[in-house]
This record gives sequence, C-alpha cells and structure tokens, in this order.
Amino acid sequence: MKRRTAREKSLQALYQMDMSGADPREAISNVLEEAPHDEYLQSAVMGTASHLNDIDELIKANLEKWSFDRLAKVDRNILRLAVFEMKYLDDVPAKVAINEAVELAKHFSDERSGKFINGVLSRIHDSLLHG
Repeated sequence: MKRRTAREKSLQALYQMDMSGADPREAISNVLEEAPHDEYLQSAVMGTASHLNDIDELIKANLEKWSFDRLAKVDRNILRLAVFEMKYLDDVPAKVAINEAVELAKHFSDERSGKFINGVLSRIHDSLLHG
C-alpha cells in the first residue's frame, strides 16, 4: 500500500477510535477490510494511540484563538497523525508530514481546514525544533 493510502486509512482508523472509542487493532481491521496488512498503517495508528496524551498536549499548546474541544474531529485526527509522524518517525521529514496533512484536510475536511492545519503544524514543527 502506498504511504498516502496508508495515511488515509490511518486517518479513518483514528477518526473511528475518536468517534466510537474503538480499540486501535479493531479500527485498523475495519479500515483494511480485505486489503493486506500494512506496516506503516499499523505503526501510524498504534503509535498515535500510544502517544495520544503527549500529542494532544502538543496540539493544545500550539492552537491560537481556538480550543482543542472545538476542533472538528477529522481535523483533530489529521493533526494527531501528522504530529505523530513529525515527533516519532525519523523517516518522515516534517515538511512531508505537514504537506500530507494539508492534502488529507483538503480531501476529508472543508476548504479552510488545509490552511488551518498548515498553520498549527508549522507552529508545532517550530516548537519541536526550538524546544
């Protein structure tokens, strides 16, 4: 499975977990349906789930004039996935994680989300670089 497809499936699994409280393995199984197992998808969903509190705190700290609870669920999960990639995966450059998140927002959210996602992730990237 291509990484972009794996990211889309990861977003769908994270969204499912957020909406229904599904277990990560169950959510992965649901989004894969008949597709073969994908290592990146597994890593992204399980990794995001295992670091969820830290990821959410980082997002909260970098929201300007917006509260975490007001975020659309799809935007919140796009941010979570991108933050996981930026903070915990060495093989995904931050710019790639940000660009892919913007593309996910354009595809799965509304027209303003891409710009919003880009701004939040850029602030998070700066905070990760400068501690």
